[in-house]
Amino acid sequence: MPDSTHDQNRRSIERLFENCFNRGDLAVLDALISPEYVGALGDKGPAGFRGVVLGLKTAFPDIHYTLDDVVAEGEKVAVRWHWTGTHEGPFRTYPPTGKTMTNTGTGIFRFRDGKIVAATLETDRLGFLVQVGAVPADVVPGPPPAPPAAPRPAAR
Repeated sequence: MPDSTHDQNRRSIERLFENCFNRGDLAVLDALISPEYVGALGDKGPAGFRGVVLGLKTAFPDIHYTLDDVVAEGEKVAVRWHWTGTHEGPFRTYPPTGKTMTNTGTGIFRFRDGKIVAATLETDRLGFLVQVGAVPADVVPGPPPAPPAAPRPAAR
């Protein structure tokens, strides 16, 4: 029985994260990313996506993504991940800290003809900024306080 489109798309996402992000195999991008892909920063096609990966691999040479959830249906694949890596190079405007960092994120990737044509991504930016020292940890609110306990009925 042939694989369904969503199964193929799911495997493509798993391949993207394992081969490209984790192992640094940028050659897979030509097979996975459509020329019509436009990223959040205006990066286009496989070459634009390659720039994003190179930026991450330069800043975090040992970056490793773990896919916590992957759900595929039709032309879309939703992913929830976390990554760890040592901040050894500059990342955007943030100089290297030498710290081992972690971050979480989610993404919805849209496919057409077996290739990624769009992605909507959300990452824990505040957590990242705290880890690089751009935002003091003590200004980040914690969980809200627990509501006061209801009074217990008096013993009879």
